[in-house]
Amino acid sequence: MDLNADLGEGFGHWTLGDDKALLSIVTSANIACGYHAGDADTMRETCTNAAAAGVAVGAHVGYQDLAGFGRRFLDVAPDTLTNEVLAQLGALSVFARVAGTRVSYVKPHGALYNALVRHEAQADAVVDAVRLFDPTLAVLGPPGAVWLKRASVAGLRVWHEAFADRAYTAAGTLVSRGEPGAVLRDPAEIAARCVQLATEGWVRSVSGRPVRIQADSICVHGDTPNAVGIARTVRAALESAGVAVGRVESPLHHTRQAV
Repeated sequence: MDLNADLGEGFGHWTLGDDKALLSIVTSANIACGYHAGDADTMRETCTNAAAAGVAVGAHVGYQDLAGFGRRFLDVAPDTLTNEVLAQLGALSVFARVAGTRVSYVKPHGALYNALVRHEAQADAVVDAVRLFDPTLAVLGPPGAVWLKRASVAGLRVWHEAFADRAYTAAGTLVSRGEPGAVLRDPAEIAARCVQLATEGWVRSVSGRPVRIQADSICVHGDTPNAVGIARTVRAALESAGVAVGRVESPLHHTRQAV
């Protein structure tokens, strides 16, 4: 099972999360590309640290919304969105190359991540950007998302993601951050859910019903309280349960069965 985290989300004098500590735990880093967070210094430093830690670099692309941290939906024209994603991929790719590594996958951020579950025009726009930039890149997102289906049709590698610290509805979607209990806080509870997900392929929803979640990678958020402690607990629990923790290497498609 791959473990990923959103990193490089500082900007200027502002920092967010303990990236260096998380890079000693996770196996994939979703690095902000300057639109929702991040800047040239942060991108280069994060890529350098990820390369040194042997962690895969992913482009965490988002809406052009620094003030809103990319968590506000923007009705961007598809052609513009394609170009904005291309710009982000280009920026991060340069810093990855300078660090001696490369961008190996793409994960949308925040409101864009949520929009691409159902928004067909924006889904096609992001798929077009990835395909035009580098069709060997993998794409990471939630099972059932429109954009992953379009990506698979376009011949891109598809990886499915679950969230360690987010609650799920009975339909298998994330509970909105504005709802009570949407974000889990207890490291032991989070770790137990991750083990269940990795070994049995399901978690319990907020309604109490079990819901199957297809996952190749689990996201441990870097901006939640005690993020490093949670990530360490999750990795230790997975390894104690006999789950191998490592980067996703093989081409995966939307027909792959849950772990």
